[in-house]
Amino acid sequence: MPRSDFRRDRDESRMRLSAQTSSVGRMSSQPAIEAEDLVKHFGDTHAVDGVSFTVPEGSVLGMLGPNGAGKTTTVRMMTTLTKPTSGTARVAGHDVVKEPAAVRSSMGLTGQAATVDELLTGRENIRLIGSLYGLPSAYIRSYGDELLERFSLTEAADRTAKTYSGGMRRRLDLAVSLVATPPVLFLDEPTTGLDPRSRVELWDVLRGLVKDGTTLLLTTQYLEEADQLADRIVVIDHGKVIAEGTPLELKEQSGKAALVVTVSHADQLQTAAGLMRDLVDEIHVDESARQITAPAEGLRDVHRVATAFESSEIVLDDLGLKRPSLDDVFLHLTGHRAEPTTEEEATA
Repeated sequence: MPRSDFRRDRDESRMRLSAQTSSVGRMSSQPAIEAEDLVKHFGDTHAVDGVSFTVPEGSVLGMLGPNGAGKTTTVRMMTTLTKPTSGTARVAGHDVVKEPAAVRSSMGLTGQAATVDELLTGRENIRLIGSLYGLPSAYIRSYGDELLERFSLTEAADRTAKTYSGGMRRRLDLAVSLVATPPVLFLDEPTTGLDPRSRVELWDVLRGLVKDGTTLLLTTQYLEEADQLADRIVVIDHGKVIAEGTPLELKEQSGKAALVVTVSHADQLQTAAGLMRDLVDEIHVDESARQITAPAEGLRDVHRVATAFESSEIVLDDLGLKRPSLDDVFLHLTGHRAEPTTEEEATA
């Protein structure tokens, strides 16, 4: 198919899908995702208890919380898989209770486990979902090939999915969720079980989607993942939002940055500590690590200390500014560190 014909078919398909969900289309003046006082009860269990947040178009919201905090239940309500007990939620301007079909046509979902058909090839999985959306066959073939190339699956396109590695299945799962070019994408722990290399590769793919204008809501058990991808983060515990902000804002809530000096030779550690005491009010010396730690306001303190050591005869292995991690945020907010295990929440 000539490139011009493919673009025309793709644009026509996008317009048709948009018309199925709204006569107005996406509006930049409203959030792409919005929740207001969402509540979900399973009998006496309050899985979600008054969760509220907004996600502007083209941004990434990271949802963090201990196991069983309510993250997956929140995603299930936002994607019409379960009805809220109370509260409201909107996706691309559509109410999840009053307009479930419009919501489903406006979003894609990648759950904690890949949901591709293992007996079909990668190419067949994409074409199956495209046909279920009612997209033109020529468009599905052309855009499907584009997706396979984008997710580095072209060479494996005609192999059955059961022969794929875990990372390949996750990439295929994400490719399938993008067949209808949804403006909003929900990712429920998308890199669970992947090796570090596959995880980083998937991060690059997600960054590309956001660059193209897709809005993401991401739940994750990996704090580094939220730090790498999210514009804003909400922390949920016992079904409630207990903190919200940018990654840097949340880190600052758990303490100031620290200036860390690592001395090369142990016999120079006390001399270095004396020099540091002349520069700052408080220091902590760790003899086993040959490190000196002091509170710091920012890079200005780093420059001041570096200048002092540069004019001395003390040899350093490292000197830098260390900010609190998101794991420190977890510990500060919930009283324990994050647990890298699969989330298990109550289900109906």
